[in-house]
Amino acid sequence: MKKNRPDYYNDLDKIYLKIWELLNSGLSNRDAPFHIPTFICGEGKNFDGRMVVLRGINEKNKNLWFHTDIRSKKIKILQNNPRAALLFYDRDEKIQLRISVNTNINYQNNITKKAWEKTPHMSRQCYLGEKTPGSNTSIPTSGLSDDFDNFNYSLEESESGYKNFCLIESFITSIEWLYLAAKGHRRAHFVLTNNTVEKKWIIP
Repeated sequence: MKKNRPDYYNDLDKIYLKIWELLNSGLSNRDAPFHIPTFICGEGKNFDGRMVVLRGINEKNKNLWFHTDIRSKKIKILQNNPRAALLFYDRDEKIQLRISVNTNINYQNNITKKAWEKTPHMSRQCYLGEKTPGSNTSIPTSGLSDDFDNFNYSLEESESGYKNFCLIESFITSIEWLYLAAKGHRRAHFVLTNNTVEKKWIIP
């Protein structure tokens, strides 16, 4: 834990800047804690979460995005209820973010085409399974053929995975910030619209 109070400790504007600093770090550094947040979605009384890989952020548009398989369970959930949340935590910084979002599913459009072209050969493996993620199996398996499972495929052969590839955009509606410190926790809430950011303190 840092001995000295960080400069954002009692400053909402600096906290907001710190949020985007941590998100940028999560995007650019695969070892950063914010690189793999928990994505939570659901409908009715049924909600669950899963880890996702942060693939892009845009501070101006107040959104972030990740990739997934169009056949996954969360796609049907988001089609019925596009509201979701992302949970980030950095143990060293002692900072938690709870981000509420409205989602948009991109599938076989210009956005996914550009993202797929940037997806490395090895990362395309995730989309090369013949069966739907989450489907039952009588044997322990990755769901991939031996060649795909052992990365024994060409870039051209990996193109078949594009039919399963999609990009989930998450447009931020609010952010709840929590900073844990023995000297006194701090908690803040930010409501984001297209042109404004409402900032206020709340009790930790």
